[in-house]
Amino acid sequence: MQIDVFNGDADGICSLLQLRLADPCDAKLITGFKRDIKLLMKVVNVNSEDQLTVLDISLEKNYHDLVRLLNQGVEVFYVDHHQTGIIPQHPKLKTLLNTSANTCTSLLVNQHLKGQYYQWAIVGSFGDNISSKIIQALNTSNLDDTKLEQLKKLGICINYNGYGTCLDDLHFAPDILYRELANYYSPFDFIKDNQQIYQKLITGYHEDMKNAADIKADYKRDKIAVYNLPDVIWARRVSGVFANDLANKFPNRAHAIISHNSQGGYQISVRSPLNNKTGADELCVAFPTGGGRKGAAGINHINEAEIPNFIQLFEKQYS
Repeated sequence: MQIDVFNGDADGICSLLQLRLADPCDAKLITGFKRDIKLLMKVVNVNSEDQLTVLDISLEKNYHDLVRLLNQGVEVFYVDHHQTGIIPQHPKLKTLLNTSANTCTSLLVNQHLKGQYYQWAIVGSFGDNISSKIIQALNTSNLDDTKLEQLKKLGICINYNGYGTCLDDLHFAPDILYRELANYYSPFDFIKDNQQIYQKLITGYHEDMKNAADIKADYKRDKIAVYNLPDVIWARRVSGVFANDLANKFPNRAHAIISHNSQGGYQISVRSPLNNKTGADELCVAFPTGGGRKGAAGINHINEAEIPNFIQLFEKQYS
């Protein structure tokens, strides 16, 4: 049995789209909302004949379950750009891992497939807020600015759909959205033919970002800004794309977006300055539920009493 495990954001979905367009199969899908990253614990009842593909979730956060699965004889192909921690040395494990701030899982899969479905790689890269210069290098067919803007809008909206504290916050469960997208070799065909899903994503994104535009920073200095979002569904959905939007508007400033989570505490999205994409992962892993990558990271749960300490460390990291 083939089992595909993937992050529910644009990067995870577009990585799997590329692989399954190149190598179609009827796989079991395991995914979740953006912050649901310990997905390998959901892989159970496997045997040595099973094959597992893992995309866009931190190996470090899934280490023990990865070792468990390898010891059960499962063959694993693991592609990711988040913190790796210790990488198991096992004959059943094949990896494509790169923690550079200027790559993402969609780009790693694109390289693996030699650009076969590069348009989906562009969509995933836009969703992960990868530099436009890097994305332009993917544009082997010289798509014009209008076409690239269409892919950008789609990538941002797929990414936006993955955020929330539970699946009920999302417009579409990531596995359902993936299956809708998987019917199309080209993202342009999806945009043209599946207007019902596309327009719901676009409309939801613009409505939620309009609400976010009214939020002012609770704490702001020259090099950092901290925003605290209200405890409403639109705010839980918009936290990641709002952080990316601020990073693009103020590339010399680091940003932290604090929003409520389902455990009665808070979660935080951190973006390092676009002109200095370092330190977000180091900052967030200082907290028990933190993780991510150099340019973008987060903390899944933090108590209100810990927030002043976080802000102090945040300012120190980017001072």
